[in-house]
Amino acid sequence: MNEPALLDKKMQGERLELAAGGEWTADNASELEHLLVRVMPSRRETVRNVLIDMGRVEKLDTYGAWLLERLVRNTADRGLETRVVGLPEKFRVIVDTVHQTTKLVAPPLDKTNIIAVGLSTIGRNMAEVTRSFLMIAQMFGAVAFAALRALVKPHTFRLTSMVNQIDLVGWRAVPIIVLITFLIGAILAQQGIFHFRKFGADVFVVDMVGILVLREVGVLIVCVMVAGRSGSAYTAELGSMKMREEIDALQTMGFDPVSVLILPRIMALVIAVPMLTFIGSMAALYGGGLVTWLYGGISPDVFIQRLREVISVDHFMVGMVKAPFMALVIGVVACVEGLETEGSAESLGLRTTSSVVKSIFLVIVLDGIFAMFFAAIDK
Repeated sequence: MNEPALLDKKMQGERLELAAGGEWTADNASELEHLLVRVMPSRRETVRNVLIDMGRVEKLDTYGAWLLERLVRNTADRGLETRVVGLPEKFRVIVDTVHQTTKLVAPPLDKTNIIAVGLSTIGRNMAEVTRSFLMIAQMFGAVAFAALRALVKPHTFRLTSMVNQIDLVGWRAVPIIVLITFLIGAILAQQGIFHFRKFGADVFVVDMVGILVLREVGVLIVCVMVAGRSGSAYTAELGSMKMREEIDALQTMGFDPVSVLILPRIMALVIAVPMLTFIGSMAALYGGGLVTWLYGGISPDVFIQRLREVISVDHFMVGMVKAPFMALVIGVVACVEGLETEGSAESLGLRTTSSVVKSIFLVIVLDGIFAMFFAAIDK
């Protein structure tokens, strides 16, 4: 039969004396909770220290030890000096264990140095950028090595896989590429007419649309769309395979993941993006011509004739030369981010987002480098 839990309260001047007894176990939980509330000193009582005598306790389990710890903390939180006396030696181990495992760690003092935090953040970001460039360079090397091996041993190249990827990233992307580039060309023409009309130079809109579309906007818009559509898909596919350990399984079976998974995808992009750039540029020119006819009053014959006068093969080639290099960058970045995916859905989402952002950034940087290069050679 369980002995009732006891906790008597007595005031000795400014000292509160608590005498515990009976069984401090989980069986007497409700009674102990009531006793703890009853013995706490009220605001009207003048108390400076608390003495807890545990000499008459017959049984003590983890629950009872925690209640003792809670009682000590509650009195200490009120600024009262608290001592526990008379605790039987056989209960000391469990009381000390509960005290150690439930010890509250004081929060560190806030001594944040804004300059130090800023420099630390910059340093970590620069280290991450350096690591990203090293991984991209390493992937470029692995892809180049796999391509050379495919040239030496053509039967090792996954032609069927590449054709399937060309269908996915090329042919199936045509509708959205045509729509977006058509709208971009139309918007360029409308804005050009709106501003050139103030100077009576409506016909120069044809020059602006033709040069911008063929040299810059056509390939740039197409590559941004491919990075968001196909680059993210590559990252998600490879990331899912990494999470399911399919890439590790390929390596275990003696296959090179770069040759089997990455090279066909990158080759598909290198082939498909120039074709999409050509189709997108034609769609943008068509959109610009349609707007100049309906909004600017420039007939299609005048539009085409003006294009022939101001557009040369060099303008067309400048845009087309950029396309395969940008496609290569998009493919490599997408594959690197996919292989860096860890074993969680959150990591896959972060890597997919990072893939699109990095690809678009590098495409724009590459476009700027090409612009300086062609300006230097007067093209």
